[in-house]
Amino acid sequence: MESGSSSASDEQIMGAIKAQLDAAMFQEFFNGVRDKCFEKCVTKPGSSLSSSEQTCLQRCCDRYQEVTAITEQAILKMSGLK
Repeated sequence: MESGSSSASDEQIMGAIKAQLDAAMFQEFFNGVRDKCFEKCVTKPGSSLSSSEQTCLQRCCDRYQEVTAITEQAILKMSGLK
């Protein structure tokens, strides 16, 4: 009987680890977007963003997200998971 509860406990631990990894990956993604897009789009930091800076940041973030999704799909396809 102990092995059944151990298995459930192992699954809970693995679930918690996966959640932490997912959060870390999201944080890394967010930091990458923030750093790259800010550097590209904001030439003179000030108290607010100009409309052209806002547009540039939006497009940059969208492009970054699209490239990430395409890359993930290619990796899954190559690994045979999808």
